[in-house]
Amino acid sequence: MNLNPRHTQLLDDVRARGPQTIEALADRFGVTLQTVRRDVQRLAEAGLLSRFHGGVRLPGSTTENIAYRQRQRMSSAAKTRIARAVAQRVPNGCSLIMNIGTTIEAVAHELQHHRGLRVITNNLHIASLMSTHPDCEVIVAGGQVRSADQGIVGEATVDFMRQFKVDIGLIGISGIEADGTLRDFDYREVKVARTIVEQSREVWLAADHSKFNRPAMVELARLDDIDVLFTDQPPPAPFDELMALGNVECVLCGADPEAP
Repeated sequence: MNLNPRHTQLLDDVRARGPQTIEALADRFGVTLQTVRRDVQRLAEAGLLSRFHGGVRLPGSTTENIAYRQRQRMSSAAKTRIARAVAQRVPNGCSLIMNIGTTIEAVAHELQHHRGLRVITNNLHIASLMSTHPDCEVIVAGGQVRSADQGIVGEATVDFMRQFKVDIGLIGISGIEADGTLRDFDYREVKVARTIVEQSREVWLAADHSKFNRPAMVELARLDDIDVLFTDQPPPAPFDELMALGNVECVLCGADPEAP
């Protein structure tokens, strides 16, 4: 679904405050109960919220991610802004590892005019896109292909990634919890991402604001393992303090001032 501003604000409110009643949301946003119920119904159908009697909460699973096609549509404008900011920082003639994730795929779209890139990836969507680039060498990892999102995972993928030492490791994430841990759902994917962190001279994380305070089962790394975080809104407490302590550069990718 395409989120309108009220949908986004409602999601952010539930993310920040926890489970909310329909009445409380109606009061907070100055709309009718019917309007909130309609909004909640649409967000629940998209898998972004879970309903309970008289209220709403974030989806509670820490073991299963939102479906790939739904993730593609979520926060699409924010992902585009993040992708453009990342691409602007990527120098020509560098080596990158790009992992699984819809935000990382958005970055691949923005790298089409770079020169002399060498891209290593375990994401078949990225491999397909970047292989059409006449001035980019693409190296694809071996391993098991997940049918859900065309990501390549498994021990063979880990062994493959260990052959390289690259300038930039560009990773996505499913959730960043308040203790500073970066988390995802598939332990096979996490093992590959950990190897990417180890084999990169700099680690860049691309994550929109919805990833903060989102739970997931498997720990990938910690915020202080990251050199640069690209996101679309100022991170809430305590993440700003954790990044300062970890010497993590935060790049805010706000709305384009030239956009209509």
